[in-house]
Amino acid sequence: MTSPANGSPGQLPGLPVGVLRIHRGELVAVAVIGIVLGVIGLFWPGVTLLTVAIIFGSYLIASGIFRITAALVADRLSTGLRWLTGLMGLIIIVAGIICLANPLGSLVVLAFVIGIGWVAEGVVDIIAAVRGTGTPRWLGWASGIVSIIAGIVTFVLPALALATFVTIGSILLIAVSVSSLLTLPRSRKAAAAR
Repeated sequence: MTSPANGSPGQLPGLPVGVLRIHRGELVAVAVIGIVLGVIGLFWPGVTLLTVAIIFGSYLIASGIFRITAALVADRLSTGLRWLTGLMGLIIIVAGIICLANPLGSLVVLAFVIGIGWVAEGVVDIIAAVRGTGTPRWLGWASGIVSIIAGIVTFVLPALALATFVTIGSILLIAVSVSSLLTLPRSRKAAAAR
């Protein structure tokens, strides 16, 4: 049995009713997990950052192993590309090990990379404003100046920048999760009661 093509209130059109129930359950589970993770991020930002660093280091190791495996077993790779892929995999594994050996230090490096990105973005915005390629020009200037200041603050106070990222990310995660719960497709029982 599928839902009607025009879609009954709160249901996704054309999907089997069983899929709607499973989909609704998955959405509820993901939203609740999002709320829990957001609350953890708000109340324990240090633990959250440490966890992110450990997961990132583990990801790098797995990604490096994948690249080395691809270099060894992939068909139709030239010798140069095979070596490059294998060496990149080795470098990525070493970076992952460094992240796991010093997770908080790797977070500071991440903050510096974000700061470099913001400064570079600010310079590009200001150049666009000077050249008149952005509309309106003042917005390019404002965006450039704010980006450069944010980049400098991230360099000078990386721990504060990381804590701010976690706080804002946690608030957004909670907000998105709550909005997901509020916009779920209605269950058949709720739709029938209306």
